[in-house]
Amino acid sequence: MAGTDNGKPLAKISELFKELAATVNSEAADVELAAFSRACSHVSPLFGCLGIAFKFAEMDYVAKVDDLAEASKSILTLQSVIDRDIEGNCVRKAGSHTRNLLRVKRGLDMVRVLFEQILAAEGNSLKDPASKAYAQVFAPHHGWAIRKAVAAGMYALPTRAQLLRKLNEDGESYPTTYLFLLSNMILTFTFRFNISFLLNNYILKNFHIFFRSENENR
Repeated sequence: MAGTDNGKPLAKISELFKELAATVNSEAADVELAAFSRACSHVSPLFGCLGIAFKFAEMDYVAKVDDLAEASKSILTLQSVIDRDIEGNCVRKAGSHTRNLLRVKRGLDMVRVLFEQILAAEGNSLKDPASKAYAQVFAPHHGWAIRKAVAAGMYALPTRAQLLRKLNEDGESYPTTYLFLLSNMILTFTFRFNISFLLNNYILKNFHIFFRSENENR
């Protein structure tokens, strides 16, 4: 797991994604792969805090982020990642950096939707917010066995209060935490749009082949 800022993962994630968003919004430079993978690595503890229901997501997400971090030693930007894979005709291949980038994006989408559902929900249970987030983001890409295993794991989720305690967010920081949840939701959408823009032309030309291959090789 990535380190935290004063033991508060949410504060560190917020700081790193704000920096990345500033780069995207400035349109002055492309996002550095190293900075992107570093920010994404700090999201990993969020999956870990959700317990067994999202253990598969944590393992997959960490592996894909690690791949991007390793790639950043020789590839400077997100744009370059995609350009190289398109040039090498390996975007659709399992394990390509671009496919791993899409998996990381999916993990960020999961966090974004989960936070959105938590904010909209009443009570202390995470089962309904997490179930809705899973159904929207991950379930369409999973087979029956995985979906059943995740559904069973939902009963072992921490409560909202327990989750915040695991993230070292006490009652006094609830306003700060929820402001971050909203902020992170918006920032993640920004990156989703950015990645989609970079892939747009390629996917439009290879839509059916690309997504058939993704399902076959997940």
